Amino acid sequence: MKKLQDLEQIEQYYHRYKMERLFTLNYLNEFELIKVNRLEYICFQEELMEYLYFLVEGRAKVFKSLANGKTLLISFYEPFEVIGDVELIREMSAVCTVQALETCYLLALPIEKFRMSLQKDIKLLNFVCNALAEKLDHISHNSSINLLYPLENRLANYIDMTAVRLEKSDRGRCFNENLTQLAELLGISYRHLLRTLNGLCQGQILTRQKEGYIIINEVELKKLVEVIYK
Repeated sequence: MKKLQDLEQIEQYYHRYKMERLFTLNYLNEFELIKVNRLEYICFQEELMEYLYFLVEGRAKVFKSLANGKTLLISFYEPFEVIGDVELIREMSAVCTVQALETCYLLALPIEKFRMSLQKDIKLLNFVCNALAEKLDHISHNSSINLLYPLENRLANYIDMTAVRLEKSDRGRCFNENLTQLAELLGISYRHLLRTLNGLCQGQILTRQKEGYIIINEVELKKLVEVIYK
């Protein structure tokens, strides 16, 4: 995670997403621009949130650690998403871990410095209420997917969301993650995950290479993505 001193870029993002409509006061000059590289973390569960973040570029994965030591995939974030809204209102530590799936840029407002004014800002509270309602709908949607759809569809969707294009290569996007952790995220056994990946390889959708799994048939992969994590 790196802070960038780029006032012009901050202003461009601020106006691109019409962020002036979110606040009663003008916070434009108070925002910091933060760059998070792929696979770096934006926040960790149970750690104090320093900032109220607004994701303005890139994609991120949200997951939660459970009391039994397992992890559970919650959602994917894309612009324009707010991170830290629950923590701001309830004055609590981060409820989930958020990890960048690609290079992300965030506009960040220091929470402690502006907590009192933000908690009294009617415009922001209205935005946060709508954002939380949308997140609740997404979580319900994704829970239904986990219960009702076969692993092949869920895994295809996860691969589609997280695969990256290899540098200096035209072989397609690559999917390469810790499979033990992925099995936990998807709530299935390691063996079941391997069988499903092998099935995608036998179906000429993926191929196993030293870099990981290469998507060789994007069209067929998309067909399996009957529903997506919101």
